[in-house]
Amino acid sequence: MEDVETLRIAITGGIGSGKSYVCRSLEQHGICVYDCDAAAKRLMRTSRTLRRQLTQLIGEDTYVDGQLNKAAVAGFLMQSEEHTQQVNAIVHPAVGRDFLRSGMTWMECAILFESGFERYVDKVVCVSAPIEVRIRRVMDRDGITREKTLEWMSRQLPQEEVLVRSDYEIVNDGICDVGQQVAHLLERLSESSKTIDA
Repeated sequence: MEDVETLRIAITGGIGSGKSYVCRSLEQHGICVYDCDAAAKRLMRTSRTLRRQLTQLIGEDTYVDGQLNKAAVAGFLMQSEEHTQQVNAIVHPAVGRDFLRSGMTWMECAILFESGFERYVDKVVCVSAPIEVRIRRVMDRDGITREKTLEWMSRQLPQEEVLVRSDYEIVNDGICDVGQQVAHLLERLSESSKTIDA
């Protein structure tokens, strides 16, 4: 996949769409995908700069015995949308810098457009699935109610809007062959990369 490596590509999609499944399929092609959510959690645990900034914002109980106090952070986030934006303003730039330093060219990011992370990539792939399929997946995976699942979904951009703003789509509805779609995507990206190089 040498040609594709000249492009930076994001995998996005709403909760329950099956982004991680698509990323595992990409791994079978030798592609390592940067996980923005996992990176954010790692950096909040390990970065001295983030630790200082988050403590100044949230309070001294943000870290307890050197460990991130998830309850304190969650409580702060739930108080208002402004609080969420304040935390994101600290964490998101750090994740963006970490991605650029990672040497990886693929990222998985659920809130790609909300976070502005599309500026780090050349192409965007949206993983889609019917709403009822997504609801069932989230309820089964996290053991939560339909109401809670819909509440989480309402905090993200509608799937239709993400699709409009993306370059490619992979349908992960449990029926369509994801592996075949991934192979086709890589062919198209390789052709796109050659066009750019030319």
